[in-house]
Amino acid sequence: MFTILPSHLWAANTAPSDKVNVALIGCRNFGTKILRDHLGFDDVNCVAMCDVDENILNERAATIKENYNQSPRLYKDFRKMLEQKDIDAVIISTPDHWHCLNFVMACQADKDIYIEKPLANTIAECDIMVRASNRYNRVVQVGQQQRSNVSFSEPMHIIKSGGIGQLRKVNIWANFNYGIGTIPAEDGPVPQGVDFDMWLGPAPQRKFNRARFHGSWRHFWDYGGGLFSDWGVHLIDVALWAKDLVEAPESVITFATDNSKQQRMRETFDTMNVIFPKSDFVINFDMTAGIQQGPWDHPFGLAFIGDNGTIVANRNGYRLFPEWDNNENKYRAETRSLSGLQEAHPHHVRNFLDCIKTRQKPVCTPEMGYAAALHAHIPNIAARIGEPILNWDDKNKRFTNNEKANEFITPQYRAPWVLPSI
Repeated sequence: MFTILPSHLWAANTAPSDKVNVALIGCRNFGTKILRDHLGFDDVNCVAMCDVDENILNERAATIKENYNQSPRLYKDFRKMLEQKDIDAVIISTPDHWHCLNFVMACQADKDIYIEKPLANTIAECDIMVRASNRYNRVVQVGQQQRSNVSFSEPMHIIKSGGIGQLRKVNIWANFNYGIGTIPAEDGPVPQGVDFDMWLGPAPQRKFNRARFHGSWRHFWDYGGGLFSDWGVHLIDVALWAKDLVEAPESVITFATDNSKQQRMRETFDTMNVIFPKSDFVINFDMTAGIQQGPWDHPFGLAFIGDNGTIVANRNGYRLFPEWDNNENKYRAETRSLSGLQEAHPHHVRNFLDCIKTRQKPVCTPEMGYAAALHAHIPNIAARIGEPILNWDDKNKRFTNNEKANEFITPQYRAPWVLPSI
């Protein structure tokens, strides 16, 4: 179990030359949360913050001043912020449709990057970002923080060392009330202090609607991929980790529908079941929005099923349930468990900061982010076009059995924004 030591015990009197100057793009909710995780370490300065909503920007900047006695420069346009020469690393916590532009421009400005998941909102953007990180030789940590959580790293060790025998399947589930969408609202005036045209960015032009804005944008295809994208990348990433897979899925079987009768605003689906066949095991994903009960008495989690036992894990801990061997009259695996763990963001951030200094690869690379994102985007595409089976050719970046699906690979950016070319 990880323990966060008080900073004065391990990082006192950090030399200015050893400090990492970070900047934040997207200050609401998790943006400020991740920034605070950075500032929990004494070798970090916050030198800039950027948001298109000056109300959020000013409020969060005041919090940083009060809690950390730091006064970052404030921006409403991230391009201006990236011109600030003393920035070493950028935290990107904007809506998903902005990730690619934020990321590529940060790479070109020689900034290292901590980027929230999913990597981007479309397949083509994810591919561009992987190539950009390699071309510009940037240190990039994708915010799939389970990679830094002992609740998952210990099960990975058990599985890879043969502790549950042959891994046969991974069952994933994610049930959350918020995935049902938000209360319907009429179009209305843009709130004072919000640059809504900049918030839309490369997304299609439309009138302002608060149900598509702060906190609920991910339920609309122009900006996000719903509950399946939001939680899918986290949990699928762990399933892929069990076999150290960093490839996109070759084939996906999807069922998606809207079975809830609650009146909500959303375009994404509230009920999905997805199967990812692999060469020697299978991943099953079961998602239901609008409820918060699930298997093993957890609203979300993974069950790794092997010949000798099953490991059930979530962010708070895990438990190994061994199979009984009737012939040997004993259990086939050793019962193990761990509970009471805290969230892993600080450990994920610490790994990122250390890698900035050593120039080594963090625990969650863009390639891992790409694989997890495509395992979410492909089922969403299948659901949108009503095609239960999609086959993907990752070398040529196209679907081989449905031309309609290929229309969803690359987004059409709204002028004057242009999809980056790497």
